[in-house]
Amino acid sequence: MSADNSCADVSVPLRNLLNSVQGVRDRVKDGESNESNGVFNLSNFWDTLMQAVKAASQEATKLSLAFSKPPLPTQEDGEKFAESIQKSVLALSTVYYWLPKSHGITLRRLVRDATAEVLDGIVQLVDVIVSSPLQSLSQEQLQSTGGVWSACDQFAHLPRDNRAAVLGVLASYIGVVKDAIEEMEQAQAESQDPFSDVLDDEDQDSRGNQDTYWSEEDRQLMAPCQGLMKASAACLRKLLSAVKANGNVSIPETVAQLDDLADISKEISPSVDDLVLSLYPPMDYSGVDQNACKLTLVLKKVLDIIRVSHVCLEADLNWVQFLNGALDHNLQKIKGLIQGSS
Repeated sequence: MSADNSCADVSVPLRNLLNSVQGVRDRVKDGESNESNGVFNLSNFWDTLMQAVKAASQEATKLSLAFSKPPLPTQEDGEKFAESIQKSVLALSTVYYWLPKSHGITLRRLVRDATAEVLDGIVQLVDVIVSSPLQSLSQEQLQSTGGVWSACDQFAHLPRDNRAAVLGVLASYIGVVKDAIEEMEQAQAESQDPFSDVLDDEDQDSRGNQDTYWSEEDRQLMAPCQGLMKASAACLRKLLSAVKANGNVSIPETVAQLDDLADISKEISPSVDDLVLSLYPPMDYSGVDQNACKLTLVLKKVLDIIRVSHVCLEADLNWVQFLNGALDHNLQKIKGLIQGSS
């Protein structure tokens, strides 16, 4: 048999494998968990999932090594490799489906995304091998193999329950809001045009001072807007502390409340970003008014959900009430300054 025919023969099971893994990956991204009336043990789930991840990594490594140097595997060997990877992929996806929604939507999303990333990595690796199965180990194949390893390594760092998952996403939201606040403070502190690093000289000349610098009225308006941003960060920090101290994942009702808190809090950082963008010169006061109202509405909704959730103890009502008052104060000040300037 010629080398070309051999290459064609071994490509057949690999192409079939590629289509199969793509199908499994797509179902994982879109599929639902298998809710059952039986007892679900989260600790056993993680043990089994980690074994499935390890197996998928090992099978991907074997495949990559087999196609890293001559001689090329036979069609029979290719079929065996494809079957082994297929089994590991199905096992991994099956274990993921075991995780019921009642143990947390936030947790399940993270596990789903991590599982899909492993499957994406295997798809990419098989595709690279199918495209160039002969001769030496290519840089692209090395990178694809490393991508599978990296995706599998993620599982060791995933949160193990919904409380930990929610804490992780809240921390990420805090980081985004903190960056937005620092961006605006830095822009205010700089004496030069905030757009000087993105515009050339000709553009800057055509803009004129009124388009590139804040007026005194603008700067007065920015103070209460920054107050809303800081209230956003404070709300997220206080919520994170409350979830850390009081978050309960022992019953489905409290697990669902944690998901609600994570979902509503996700609206804060985009609303802060919108407000920040409207503050850059030339400042559009109607846009500032609209975005300030939107951010205030989002934060009040978050505070309302916090107030009735299990993470809010009686002592926490003080900061919830304080932040509500801070929102009203800053929004009223914003509206007063905008009306006074018109």
